[in-house]
Amino acid sequence: MTITVAIDCMGGDHGPRVTVPAALGFVRDHADVRVILVGVAESIRPFVGDAAVGRVAIRHASEVVAMGESPSLALRTKKDSSMRVAVNLVKLGEADACVSAGNTGALMAISRFVLKMLPGIDRPAICAVLPTLTGHTHVLDLGANVDCSPEHLLQFGIMGASLVSAVEHRDRPTVGLLNIGEEEIKGNDVVKRAAELLWQSGLNFIGNVEGDGLYKGEADVIVCDGFVGNVALKASEGLAQLLATFLRQEFKRSLWTKLAALVAMPVVSRFKRRVDHRQYNGASLLGLKGIVVKSHGSADSFAFGHALQRAAEEARSGVLARISERVAQQQPLQETA
Repeated sequence: MTITVAIDCMGGDHGPRVTVPAALGFVRDHADVRVILVGVAESIRPFVGDAAVGRVAIRHASEVVAMGESPSLALRTKKDSSMRVAVNLVKLGEADACVSAGNTGALMAISRFVLKMLPGIDRPAICAVLPTLTGHTHVLDLGANVDCSPEHLLQFGIMGASLVSAVEHRDRPTVGLLNIGEEEIKGNDVVKRAAELLWQSGLNFIGNVEGDGLYKGEADVIVCDGFVGNVALKASEGLAQLLATFLRQEFKRSLWTKLAALVAMPVVSRFKRRVDHRQYNGASLLGLKGIVVKSHGSADSFAFGHALQRAAEEARSGVLARISERVAQQQPLQETA
């Protein structure tokens, strides 16, 4: 089975000079993948060379969605943007997945408008992988939905568990609900009701997970609304940058600490590889009738390659069918509840 990935080559901070080399490298490493490079053709071709044959194709798009552009404006006025054309290829069945490093709000608005929602899912959610002490966890929502109902949080749990089951081949991944305490009495009314629905859902729900549980590996999937999830994610990124800065400052403090840095370099290098955020790049927009993966806007070729890997894995494993099947099983339970 050949997987086709449509790539918005113009999105992100770096555009074709990162997205195209990453795509070509990904094709070289994966014999079952072909890519469609979407964007301004004259900007893409210099980075492609003679590779635009066989498993690499170029699809011209005359417009580009700027990183700071209004999502509604991009949706209304830029129907030939690289982002819109790439998503349309998924809609038309010419691609199995779409990857973009562009404007997150615009990508969400365009994807929802073009692809529509899966039956039984009210809102799409942004799901990303975070490292933990025991491996990694999937967290959603990370910013698509600021205000959520208990039913939305239940749907996030279903989608996250379906994703992990499909991609990681786990029959019953554990699901936790991000809260201010592990006790059932903790949290606001929305979170308390969501916990009740999750207990009744048939998912492998383990209850509430506190903020520090994100990185302890307490659950395979952690559910929260987009406001809480985005704050937690950005706070984590800021803390990582703070610790890295402090470490560099301490190593540069004196001649002796510089010598200590040389001795510690192998350990520091292994530590950096373990926490390298680039290997977790690629957030899935779950709930749509198509696979869309959002890469970080500042991603380099290594990081963007991981976003492509995520998209291909979801296409291979039939994530959409898994979510649809699980939601269909859940609806009779909700009607009798």
